[in-house]
Amino acid sequence: MKIVSRNEELLRDALSRIPQSSSSTSLSSYNKLIRFEDISAAAFKIQCGVQKTPCMYSRLSKQCGMDIYLKKEFLQYTGSVKERGVLYLLTSLPQDQQRKGVIVASDSNFSMAVAYHASELRIPVFVIMSTSTSPARVKMCREYGAMVISYGTSAKDSQTHARRLAQENGYLYLEEEDSAVYLSGLGTVGLEVYEQVPKLDAVIFPAGGHCGLLAGSAAALKHLNPHISVIGVESESFPVLQQSLKAGHPIEDQACNNHHFYGDVSGLCFGSNSLQLTGKLVDKVVAVREEDILISMLRLLEYERATVDAEGAIGLAALVAGKLPELKGKRVAVVICSGNLELHLLQQCIARALALDNRVCRFSLVLSDCPGDISKLLEILAREEARVLDIKQERTFVTSELFTVEVTCTVETRDKIHTAQLRNALLERYPTAAWTER
Repeated sequence: MKIVSRNEELLRDALSRIPQSSSSTSLSSYNKLIRFEDISAAAFKIQCGVQKTPCMYSRLSKQCGMDIYLKKEFLQYTGSVKERGVLYLLTSLPQDQQRKGVIVASDSNFSMAVAYHASELRIPVFVIMSTSTSPARVKMCREYGAMVISYGTSAKDSQTHARRLAQENGYLYLEEEDSAVYLSGLGTVGLEVYEQVPKLDAVIFPAGGHCGLLAGSAAALKHLNPHISVIGVESESFPVLQQSLKAGHPIEDQACNNHHFYGDVSGLCFGSNSLQLTGKLVDKVVAVREEDILISMLRLLEYERATVDAEGAIGLAALVAGKLPELKGKRVAVVICSGNLELHLLQQCIARALALDNRVCRFSLVLSDCPGDISKLLEILAREEARVLDIKQERTFVTSELFTVEVTCTVETRDKIHTAQLRNALLERYPTAAWTER
């Protein structure tokens, strides 16, 4: 179904000030004004190649005091929303270029999506990764069907090698940028959310340097209903988008290089198109702390059985942290865009989140080294219904009086209130007990 444009002049105005790039980047020939019709065409063309992911009512709604609907883009085949833009981009390439092949140089969600969809379209695809890339990422990329080449010790080395191979062999070097084709593919998320959740008041997206999803979806949503609030969320540690909007151009602060935990959220702002669309169409951009993101990851795992990374959890983090009080009582959709959390990070993130949520705590106390004293401590913990995760005893390096033992105990509690009750009970019996502050 084609929807007649009511807001196309707004989109054109947003991009009218963008200078034509003279760069020879891989996608420059596809740059043009993004229109709602472009997003509609992208939705039609990619409908058989990507999942129409569910946008489901969340059990977290009561906690946040609003009706929350989660758009679960992490359910895409490669675990990322980037598939939408990548598939539309690849299918838009000339046939002769599709025969020659494409090449990318990173271990990002973008490269994973290129590896998978290029293989599905029978386009030769090469991925250059540095030797420091996680073995799991290398293996996954190969399983998607790409020819993976390890080269260099840094991302810059890999990119230089990829460009050289592209020039020598006629491959098209692809890197994530904000061409109209790529933005149109990402913008299909906005179309689906609008269709799946009637009477929407607001939609929340991850932002940061790579704000193509935010910009493209804002173009679709503001066309369909200008009254829907479109909100971007980025990290306080890397407020790339806010700084770029304030400066009026993409910032080039090298301190914003992609952080391993944050992924694309911490990357440099990569284009004027996305920035101009964001500045014109996005109602608000807020920043959240790392602690809020970790708590959001924990909530999604517990309430939605969704294992997501920082980029996927950052939108919900704004609600968990109370950054958007004006949305109380409203109908809000949150885009959960990525679920590619590496296993070695998963355990660290969940353990840290439990401590931040006051559900894992540690205390130390000194007991006399007599039979039965440890048993009495364990009886108190059992009575208070605290689960003992770890208990250690130190005798040799104790600085208190002789014949005493220092006991350090790590326990799990239900919540902050339960932790306070346990602390009071222990202090009543052991006044010198010391709690490790997080």
